[in-house]
Amino acid sequence: MKEESGLRAEEVEVEKEISDRDKALFEAGIKLGALYHQFIGTPVSTETLEKLERAIERSVSLQPWVSSVEVEIDREKVRLCENEQQFKYCELNGEMLDVKVVVRYADVEVHARMKYEEEMDYPLMRVETVFFKKRKKSSTKSNASGSMTNTA
Repeated sequence: MKEESGLRAEEVEVEKEISDRDKALFEAGIKLGALYHQFIGTPVSTETLEKLERAIERSVSLQPWVSSVEVEIDREKVRLCENEQQFKYCELNGEMLDVKVVVRYADVEVHARMKYEEEMDYPLMRVETVFFKKRKKSSTKSNASGSMTNTA
């Protein structure tokens, strides 16, 4: 019997259907991971950081199910970094980024964020909130012929 993570196959319940919530959460994570690996190392200075913020936002917003993206690059960290360099620019790194992304998939909206966490010394990606769009309540009624009909 094949074992994964110390569990035997008969001890694991496999969910056969991936929910819209699962898909929305996955998409939010993919957006942040792709953004991080695409833009880390990009040359940046205090003169160009606002344009880089907008470029990152526009790039990520093109992807499926993204409803909004907000990118903020830490101006003080860029200023300190560029002052240490001969050519007055530095490379974008995870310590400089604070990114918020909202993904809407079906009736699910996920708010995710990537932000540098000092105590962990790491640009942590996390889900902040998951919302479910309220569906109109419907009731089942019997019509004159005895057939059941849904009403909203």
